Amino acid sequence: MSALLAQEFSRLDHQVVVVTQTSGEGREEFHFPVVRQPSLGKLFDLIKWCDIFWQNNLSLRTLWPAFVLSKPVVITHQGSYCAKPTGIDLLLRFKRAIVNRATSVAISQFVAGCFPTRSSIIPNPYDARVFAQTSRASARSNELLFVGRVVAEKGLDLLIGSLAQLRSRGLQPRLTIVGSGPELTAMQKLSENLGLRDQVKFAGPKLGAELVEIFRQHKILVVPSRYDEPFGVVALEGIACGCVVVGSSGGGLPEAIGPCGVTFPNGDAERLAGAIEELLRASDNRDRFLAKAPEHLARFHPVSIANQYLELFQSKLQ
Repeated sequence: MSALLAQEFSRLDHQVVVVTQTSGEGREEFHFPVVRQPSLGKLFDLIKWCDIFWQNNLSLRTLWPAFVLSKPVVITHQGSYCAKPTGIDLLLRFKRAIVNRATSVAISQFVAGCFPTRSSIIPNPYDARVFAQTSRASARSNELLFVGRVVAEKGLDLLIGSLAQLRSRGLQPRLTIVGSGPELTAMQKLSENLGLRDQVKFAGPKLGAELVEIFRQHKILVVPSRYDEPFGVVALEGIACGCVVVGSSGGGLPEAIGPCGVTFPNGDAERLAGAIEELLRASDNRDRFLAKAPEHLARFHPVSIANQYLELFQSKLQ
């Protein structure tokens, strides 16, 4: 998200320097300076230079020099410190105290509601240059797609379990699983135990053009998260490539899905199976959802999101 927006800021003739704690090994080159793991002196120099210091998620390591130098600070909250602190947890309490005293941006209404302070709602963009539809939904040869980390909270077990329910209703859709993670072996065993070996394909991690092509081959993207997703850029990527989305109803995921899919209660495998069944049996419903995609996606185009940020930045300089 940071790279995508920095690119748009640069394209609109603003000088941008990105500071990150990542090492950069094996990463792409950008058309703007990227300063990795800066020394304290270098960080102070950069903060003195800038007009606005924007943090895409709160980082105490680089925030305090901006306060020392009295620079305008804008912090975007991605949801990692949404939970109310329990017990001591001094780090989380300190972060939330800073949120209450900073200019805040939340990526969804859900994230904004996690904090008592007022936040501007500016959602995350999707990469419109990469994720786009070039084939008709009727030409798609595969039914269901999961894209994400294979971890317990992403709810892949619910999706695999729903296939067994659908089989009892006379439906045998094929599922492609894109991603890897610590639960991968367990999910492969679950598929085997449920007799779904011929329906489930584990494709491993995919990026860029490979991922786009997989989106374009499928009719329905399923995002069955057990927890409340702060947002859901993967839903936007799927919609942009011509998929209808089925996703869990908690958190900010429904804001990303919008009118381009359906939701079900988090953790409810029965309702998930019902939502998938309805979409598989009624292609007219899929067409109706897809017809709403262009207007919905326009809200999350990088140019639109970048301009919203620039308006906010400008207001801090007046």
